[in-house]
Amino acid sequence: MNLHWKRPLVYLLAPILIFLCFVGFPPPFAPPRATRPAQEQSQTVEQAQDEQG
Repeated sequence: MNLHWKRPLVYLLAPILIFLCFVGFPPPFAPPRATRPAQEQSQTVEQAQDEQG
């Protein structure tokens, strides 16, 4: 078998190009879900007591 590099490349890229012809570029995938906001960090009680006295 004498395979040239162009033939496998065409067979690999043809399905992708046909898919993009019908769907468009970029493919309309759903956006990622929104992340929850981070929980606020509170200062420890020891730091508050050190500042007072």
